[in-house]
Amino acid sequence: MEWGMANRMAQLIQSDGRCLFLPVDHGYFQGPTRNLEEPRKTLEPLLSYADAIFITRGVVRSSLDADRAKPIILRVSGGTSMVGKDLANEGITTSIEEVVRLNAAAMGLSIFVGTEYEHESLLNLSKLVDEGERYGIPVMAVTAVGKELGKRDARYLALSCRIAAELGARVVKTYWCEEGFEKVVQGCPVPVVMAGGPQVETELEVFEFVHDGIQKGAIGVNLGRNIWQNDHPVAMIRAIRAVVHENATPKQAQELYDSVKNSGR
Repeated sequence: MEWGMANRMAQLIQSDGRCLFLPVDHGYFQGPTRNLEEPRKTLEPLLSYADAIFITRGVVRSSLDADRAKPIILRVSGGTSMVGKDLANEGITTSIEEVVRLNAAAMGLSIFVGTEYEHESLLNLSKLVDEGERYGIPVMAVTAVGKELGKRDARYLALSCRIAAELGARVVKTYWCEEGFEKVVQGCPVPVVMAGGPQVETELEVFEFVHDGIQKGAIGVNLGRNIWQNDHPVAMIRAIRAVVHENATPKQAQELYDSVKNSGR
């Protein structure tokens, strides 16, 4: 691996081989999502606990101070919205020159395996990998599920992750699944990070699926709404960080969450 690529990967994946990415890119298709109406206000108390931020170029410029920023994974796909016909019909929205200008540690792009736009999204990934490799910038492929693919089972996730790795992604972001997640990770020859996961009602359930995924081989998480839509986001990110980087159990993470929440910090 060339020095530039290795250096950027080292910014993302910490010395313990783990990572906690904080995504705040939701507005690129959802608009002002709850608790992300003002990205700067959402980010400021959480920055010190994240290893990298998954973000769009517009929010980088408007809401992230250059003198205290964390490494950024730049969201470079888009072109659709929640009110449009099909979220899977994305294209590449940002030039490689812009990625270099913003000093991004990586680029992130969604793929939509099994949808009408599978072909286009996989070619988008291939093109982005070509440009990234030329400039020493890794690509994180985000395995997205189309509206008609409601079941995020291990077979589908393993297929999506392996295809992303085969096309050159250096990191793959995918969903955790209760059955067979270890097979998803084992079948992907590049690091796997977990996305937001299932809809859950308690913090403990988040800690449990994060812990399970780490034990089964994921190197970390890319969690947004489970953190900044929580009533106590600092407590939440600190507890998740303890699971990722300190091997805390779900029970220990819950105790840390409760402690930070009750302290008012």
